Amino acid sequence: MTASEGLGELDYLREIERLAHRLCVEASDEDRIDHASDPQDATPFGRSLNALARAVRSYHFEGDGCMDDRPLLKLAAAAVLRPGAMPAGVDEDYEQLCARFGVEPRPEGWALWHTWGGGEQVTMVVSAVATTEGLLRNWSRGREFDPVTPLPAQVALVHRGWSGPMTFAPRGVRRLGVAGQPLS
Repeated sequence: MTASEGLGELDYLREIERLAHRLCVEASDEDRIDHASDPQDATPFGRSLNALARAVRSYHFEGDGCMDDRPLLKLAAAAVLRPGAMPAGVDEDYEQLCARFGVEPRPEGWALWHTWGGGEQVTMVVSAVATTEGLLRNWSRGREFDPVTPLPAQVALVHRGWSGPMTFAPRGVRRLGVAGQPLS
């Protein structure tokens, strides 16, 4: 039985990505990969292996920028709000939090993106829940990752300042310091 037998298309693609990642880890352990750029003396195999390594460095998801020409948006933190599944430490229920942000509750939920706009901290309320889940999955593994800039139709509101629950991106942890306190 081969690895592809009995797998759905998405599971098959995830298995290919897992195997490609394993190949890249092994090649990296043998100093055969340069993630940044191809050395001048790289062979066609070496260039292909480097390209593969750059492509599989993270968990891929909708809005990760790999298949989209939109610019990336640097985030400090993000959160997913869903009915019946609020982030830890949030005392409000989903409907109350939606009311506080001024958006209508949606069955699929909302995402909060904490970023900077014009030098100020801003919280964007966006419909890109699946994208945010992909971000959080990468961040939980310490992988630096940013989404593509949302389409105007995906942005419900933008609030000045950071408010609501947040999980910090690796960049946010470095920039703000331990426990979210600014570095002196």
